Amino acid sequence: MSISSSLNAGVAGLSANATRLATISDNIANSGTYGYKRASTDFESMVISQARGAGTYSSGGVRASTSRLIEERGALVGTSNALDLAVSGRGMLPVTTSVSLDATTGERPMMMTTTGSFRTDANGVLRTDSGLVLLGWPANADGSIPVLPRDTTAGLQPVVINANQTAGDPTTQMKLGVNLPATDTAAGADGTTLPLSVEYFGNLGTSETLDISFAPTVPAAGSSNEWTMVIRDSAQDGAVIGEYMLVFDDSRGSGGTLASVNTISGGAYDAVAGTLDLTVAGGPLTVTIGKLGDPNGLTQLSDSFAPTSITKDGSPVGNLTAVEVDENGYITATYDTGFTRRIYQIPLVDVPNPNGLIALNNQTYQISPNSGSFFLWDAGDGPTGAVVGYAREGSTTDVAAELTALIQTQRAYSSNAKVIQTVDEMLQETTNIKR
Repeated sequence: MSISSSLNAGVAGLSANATRLATISDNIANSGTYGYKRASTDFESMVISQARGAGTYSSGGVRASTSRLIEERGALVGTSNALDLAVSGRGMLPVTTSVSLDATTGERPMMMTTTGSFRTDANGVLRTDSGLVLLGWPANADGSIPVLPRDTTAGLQPVVINANQTAGDPTTQMKLGVNLPATDTAAGADGTTLPLSVEYFGNLGTSETLDISFAPTVPAAGSSNEWTMVIRDSAQDGAVIGEYMLVFDDSRGSGGTLASVNTISGGAYDAVAGTLDLTVAGGPLTVTIGKLGDPNGLTQLSDSFAPTSITKDGSPVGNLTAVEVDENGYITATYDTGFTRRIYQIPLVDVPNPNGLIALNNQTYQISPNSGSFFLWDAGDGPTGAVVGYAREGSTTDVAAELTALIQTQRAYSSNAKVIQTVDEMLQETTNIKR
């Protein structure tokens, strides 16, 4: 009966608009919630099939369907905390619950979020106040990230930063820029050996030295332009680890630069790279003295002995002072000695259909059959964006638009209520006919 179907349609309209009102109220309530993704309600008509031209019509009503628009991105808001993280573009940060850290059986549940304010707890674990723990891939001792599976969570571990940790960086590279006096290889010079001491850092953070001596070859007449360089390692009780015969060019075009390097003992000289492959107590050490004809390495000019440029990597043992995350998701620790070390990489999680994810509390999401399987990307690779430190993602709620929708919903609800009231009056008139 058409009147009865009208009543059903009115009830369905009340229910659908009540659902829409619920999503609007949720959106407005979370207009200031970082990382909140607004919910949306769509209406779908329901049609009761009937023969065309039958002269009667039965209303099917309306049905409401809700969804969360996870693909929408809120504006980034700057903060003063280096570990306030947000994702600029597609992708999400992998997180888990703090209660799962002590679980002895099963794997930790992986969830995703687009932003979070992470700080270390009593155990150094990076987590939010709501109990979300940041996951990442730990780096090797040299700062490289191991090759790990991208379609499982097997390699992900909670990010732990111990504020009291110390670290040292052994020296593996050194570059010498030293000028030797050309007058010392001329006839009549006194042949004094020139000493040079260069500090380097061992594997245990100890300070060691390379004691380098330059002995000129003094000819009977003219200039030899030759020097004997001897390198000793203090960590090996002054043992000789390299001895070389240096010959300098005296031509007009390349005067003062290296003409040849002959190895007497120790590591070989690489003429292409201009390096000496030495072995100190802690392992290999590459020392750059310059390529042949290179004015930036060892030179022989004028009458002064001067170390013009000595650089090296490594540092002594230092205390952790700061931790920051770059756009590629690398967590870098800085120590008070100036040494920096990469300790973790935060991958970005992506799925084919972000809107199909299951929404959970605290702006987190989980995989569902509708979202498709996940993949762990390096930030900036594939479809993913960049990781931004010192930032949070704002809510995607547009309060003005929600208030407009609120007025429309209120009017629609009142109109459906009026339909029910009208149907009730018409049914009352039908009842009165019998009387």
